[in-house]
Amino acid sequence: MSIFDKDVPGPRPLPTGKAPSGTGFIKPSTFTPVRAESPALSVMTDLKQVSAATAVADANLAQATQRMISRGVRLLLVVNRDDEVIGLITARDTQGERPIQIVQDRGGKFADLLVSDLMCPREKIDIIDVADVLRATVGDVVATLMALKRQHALVSERDPVTGQTNIRGIFSATQIGRQLGAPIQTFDVTSTFSEIERFLARDDA
Repeated sequence: MSIFDKDVPGPRPLPTGKAPSGTGFIKPSTFTPVRAESPALSVMTDLKQVSAATAVADANLAQATQRMISRGVRLLLVVNRDDEVIGLITARDTQGERPIQIVQDRGGKFADLLVSDLMCPREKIDIIDVADVLRATVGDVVATLMALKRQHALVSERDPVTGQTNIRGIFSATQIGRQLGAPIQTFDVTSTFSEIERFLARDDA
């Protein structure tokens, strides 16, 4: 006798209906509205919840840009075959003035440029310990990004067993701006923070 027999108590099919015209779908969002005093974690892309967007050093810029577009991000962690982080590259690196300058200085073609030519190497990456993030506010994160003069900052976490440092999260000035209600569509660091400061000042008023 099966549990699906009519006379046996147990699972029952749920009611169904036909999808109406105009049916859409829910899209994931990390853009919860925040204020300056909101917890810093509320604006961090947590890699325990979202898989990291990565690239390899020998990918070309077109491949890196397409990867960013497909993932909806402006930063890629550059990794080796062992998934160790060896650098990072941003949309500003791939689509800004640097590629043009490198081609002018070295010669060659834009299409020949690789991620390794423009990435920020691991030893130059500034990282924030997650323990400090847990005690911080959105305002603290904005102040940190402004001090670094960068649109992104990485958050690190040390494995308690192996002692290995891992990237736990990412802060993005663009995402923070959106969550504050200030859509930002520029690679200009000064303009980005000017817009964020304007919205932070509005909250304090």
